[in-house]
Amino acid sequence: MKHSRTTCDWIGDRGRKALWAFIGLLAVLRILMIFQIPFTDTTEARYAEIARKMVETNDWVTPQFRYGVPFWGKPPLHTWLSASGMKLFGVNHFGGRIFIFLTAIAMVVMLYRWAREKAGNDYALVGITILSSCGLFYLASATVMTDLVMVAGTSMSMAGFYAAIHRMPKFRLWGYLFFVGLAIGMLAKGPVAVLLTALPIFLWVLIGNHWVDTWQRIPWIKGGLLSFAIFVPWYVIAEMKTPGFLEYFIVGEHFQRFLDSGWKGDLYGSGHSQPKGMIWIFWVLALLPWSFFFMAPFVRFKRVFSGIRNENDGWSLYLLCWALSPMIFFTMAANIIAPYVFTGVPAVCFLSVNLWKFASLDGSFPSKGTCRFFVGTALTAFLIFAIAYVAFSTLGSDAMKKSQMYAIAEIERLGGDDAGSVNYWQRRYYSAEFYTNGKSRVVEDEVGLLNLIENDKRDFLLTRSGNTKGIPQNVMERFAFKGRFGKDDLFFEKPLQAQSTSSSANEP
Repeated sequence: MKHSRTTCDWIGDRGRKALWAFIGLLAVLRILMIFQIPFTDTTEARYAEIARKMVETNDWVTPQFRYGVPFWGKPPLHTWLSASGMKLFGVNHFGGRIFIFLTAIAMVVMLYRWAREKAGNDYALVGITILSSCGLFYLASATVMTDLVMVAGTSMSMAGFYAAIHRMPKFRLWGYLFFVGLAIGMLAKGPVAVLLTALPIFLWVLIGNHWVDTWQRIPWIKGGLLSFAIFVPWYVIAEMKTPGFLEYFIVGEHFQRFLDSGWKGDLYGSGHSQPKGMIWIFWVLALLPWSFFFMAPFVRFKRVFSGIRNENDGWSLYLLCWALSPMIFFTMAANIIAPYVFTGVPAVCFLSVNLWKFASLDGSFPSKGTCRFFVGTALTAFLIFAIAYVAFSTLGSDAMKKSQMYAIAEIERLGGDDAGSVNYWQRRYYSAEFYTNGKSRVVEDEVGLLNLIENDKRDFLLTRSGNTKGIPQNVMERFAFKGRFGKDDLFFEKPLQAQSTSSSANEP
């Protein structure tokens, strides 16, 4: 049976134009942020530096944590996107972020067309307006990290599955997009992306008894072969090139990381131990400022529950299973971070519209009160993003304390013909490596410090502010303080003549 689209016109032409203009303003502001905001430690700068190394070494199979050290923590799809941008547009903010941003746009367009076929233009527009101004999505939409790319894949799979099951327009194409989305997830994050897709689908099929339709309407064989053909080759080549990758990535990253709070096997950092159940708090924070808009209809819980239960096509139930699955999956996990809730965020944005409709006394949407709540939340989101942009653009290192861009810029200004290397005392900063094209170094001990003052160059030394513990006094006397940048102090080795004068003055 062919799916018939439900049409509704409850925004009006002026409202529709206002929402499109709002989304456009959000996009323009996000593009400005691409250029202005530096890469920050540890996450974004780490992935940006991995992408930069991929371009420099021309190794497009194995991402590198350090030169010659493979990065097995994540598959490379997001790195391919960032590295491709750097290859085309230069090793800079725009190059590293532009293809992530375009992926976010493609994801929003896909979800808009999917929701439009299901419930009309206005419904789809309101949903993507919420998504576009949701805190976690806005942050991730142009950030060099894995999450946005993975969520684009899981969203494609979730949209494709529902469209295929309900014979929506072009349902055969949607059926294959379900498997393409799984492949994207495998190349962006790994098997966890498949699990976060399978869980909500399983719950919805189980509750609604959709077993027969699931078996008959999804192209399991052809689609599965398509998915395997997309992602399997890289996994095989990666294991052949760096043996041990599959064992670490599958067992360590997908089981021990989440089940063992004291897991010591992480090769690239440390675990993020949190109290069990903390994922639900992360969920509320990730949805800001829309968290309250989503939760408010539950004040009339009976109406909401009845509305979800009585839908013939299981639309709201599908969105609900999709929205809650990350929290269900990670509730008992020991090592979690806020972006783990991300796969369910698109569903929340569309489900919010349904919940307000169910909660209304006459079953309509939107009421005047709902409109005021909606507009107020949207404006709050834009105001927060705009203030953040202005603060980061004008305050520099005072606002962006986790980026070394400003310190490296000062080093480039101070450097002369006798300038030496950039050195960090006992701390590795990925942003410093990126902004120095991999030339910053970490000094671990006194021997390394002595090497600095015994060469013929004037070197730079950065330490955490006020923390020179372990640095001998005679070494510190050879350096002049040049400023504080974020959380670090910058020192520049004094000219040889000044050092000689100082030494002579100290002689009896």
